[in-house]
Amino acid sequence: MKKYWLAAAGVVAAVAIAAPSAAGAPTESSATSAATSATSVAAGTAARTEPAEVTPAKAAVPAPKPVRTVRPGLRVDAGGGFTVWLTRDGKHWAGPDGYENFRSVVDGNIDRSEPGVSHQSEGDAKGVFHSGLYYGTRAAGRVELSDAEGHKTVATLIALPGHPDWGVWYAHTGPASGNGGSGLGVTLYDRAGRLLAELPGFDFPAGRG
Repeated sequence: MKKYWLAAAGVVAAVAIAAPSAAGAPTESSATSAATSATSVAAGTAARTEPAEVTPAKAAVPAPKPVRTVRPGLRVDAGGGFTVWLTRDGKHWAGPDGYENFRSVVDGNIDRSEPGVSHQSEGDAKGVFHSGLYYGTRAAGRVELSDAEGHKTVATLIALPGHPDWGVWYAHTGPASGNGGSGLGVTLYDRAGRLLAELPGFDFPAGRG
């Protein structure tokens, strides 16, 4: 009888030793849950401490106006009572008073071996008409007028058929005081937006030539 009591006591002791171990050890599912929670916390902390990158917006570049092809002698209504037309020897224009003007491209006064622009202007208290030649390039894309404050006016371009290395630009601006509009600078760009030539403004009244 004594030996059975000892065996029973051994079984009870084994159960008593095993029970605390089983109760205290985490199960597989609880260990996985704890790891997932730690990962989530770490990920949340990383998301809060790493600001998102912000890409600055780029300034829009003015789109070039297509160069309008016109036949020789065709009179183009340039607005404000002004008319412009081209011949093989140069630029012609007339104002509201009917007075005609001419600027040659063949008399040697301009150097067509490199890009350049010219500028003529006339106006009154209502506004100023600007026009000129662009030359020395077959890739003209844009002509801009700009004042001292940085305001820009994009001109209209016309040229004769056959992709010549010159053409005419024209534009209108508001009234100009003291210099007839000649104080505005003129800039020539190619079709890719690259600078080709600049003509600074001049502080004197523009004549009819």
